[in-house]
Amino acid sequence: MLLQVVTDTIALPAMVEEAAEPVQESINLWQMAQYGGWIMIILALLLAGACYIFIERLVVLKQATKEDKSFMDRIHDYIHDGKIDSALNLCKQTDTPSAHMIEKGISRIGRPMQDVQVAVENVGNLEVGKLEKGLVIMATIAAGAPMLGFLGTVLGMVQTFYNMAQTSGGVIEMSALSTGMYQAMVTTIGGLIVGILAMFAYNYLVARIDRVVRLLESRTLEFMDLLNEPA
Repeated sequence: MLLQVVTDTIALPAMVEEAAEPVQESINLWQMAQYGGWIMIILALLLAGACYIFIERLVVLKQATKEDKSFMDRIHDYIHDGKIDSALNLCKQTDTPSAHMIEKGISRIGRPMQDVQVAVENVGNLEVGKLEKGLVIMATIAAGAPMLGFLGTVLGMVQTFYNMAQTSGGVIEMSALSTGMYQAMVTTIGGLIVGILAMFAYNYLVARIDRVVRLLESRTLEFMDLLNEPA
């Protein structure tokens, strides 16, 4: 009996200490986003728009660089053999920016070389403009999302100071300030995440477009050299 009492006496402080320890609750991303308010909805829409533009442009750019390696060789053979219609049909079947340029150049054969080159370069500029579709929106999202996040931060701080001003007796409860503080922090994080992702996606697309531009320039030089070759 005495041993049991001693054991209970020793275990009692440990039990009291365990009971006194606060239970820490974790918060997931969805709950965190809810604290951000309506600005988080706008940031979510911007993120969805950036993802759509990125995926859609990747598909277009992949198609733009998908070209048969023997394309220019076949064009070379057709032109030297005088099969202009066959060369035009090959360009129409290929359906890539470089093929569109070559098609325009073939249709101008017989005119001065300067006119042919200008026609090819004009089509190339139009094709590059098509590839850059949506990049302005992507750049706007990359720059605007962090600003929206900072706007949420300011609104959250305004809400916090407003709640402080409404307290009476000089007693400020943390629960009255938590909503504004959460909004201030969460919107900043959300805006930075969307802006960073959009910026990396934009720079990656620009690099891919530059690769296509270099390919178009190479095809232009090849075609002009082909026309300048002696018969």
